[in-house]
Amino acid sequence: MSNADFQPGAAQAAPDDAEVPEPSVPELTAEVEPVPDLPLSDEGGELTEIARQRDAYLDALRRVQAEFDNYRKRVDRQYRDTVELAATSLVKKLLPVLDTADLALAHGGGEDVKQLAAALFDTLAKEGLERIDPEGQPFDPEHHEAVAHEPGTGEADEGGPQVSEVLRAGYRWKGRALRPAMVTVRG
Repeated sequence: MSNADFQPGAAQAAPDDAEVPEPSVPELTAEVEPVPDLPLSDEGGELTEIARQRDAYLDALRRVQAEFDNYRKRVDRQYRDTVELAATSLVKKLLPVLDTADLALAHGGGEDVKQLAAALFDTLAKEGLERIDPEGQPFDPEHHEAVAHEPGTGEADEGGPQVSEVLRAGYRWKGRALRPAMVTVRG
């Protein structure tokens, strides 16, 4: 195929077993003019001025590169934060669905409700949702919201107040408390 046969934009497919010829490089026929010898001394200070300008441009380039790297890192961090915020917001909106499924199961919901609740929770758990189920554990105000108090039994209360009943499940999202568990405290 000659250069005259080539059409821009047209696909030129070669068979798989065909040899593709190397493109030819035209020979340079123009003569190169010799570069005049540069003076070895810097009597007029021109070389010093050129070196100073070069250093100034190099410093400016390095500053621009550093600023661009910082900008890129900041934009990446803002993007990750935005995605995380959107995911957290979606999970918060789905918590009432999990609560409704828990209530349905507590009031005799069938196997279909159990499967639906398990599928939803498993999907969210794979992304970082953890259930806070503190029954029998010491009360922690960061993860538990006490809505009722029962008197202690004496000996068992030495370790401080204990969670006696979970009224509404709490959740953590990727290690941070998303919603505290609503509990009854004894002691």
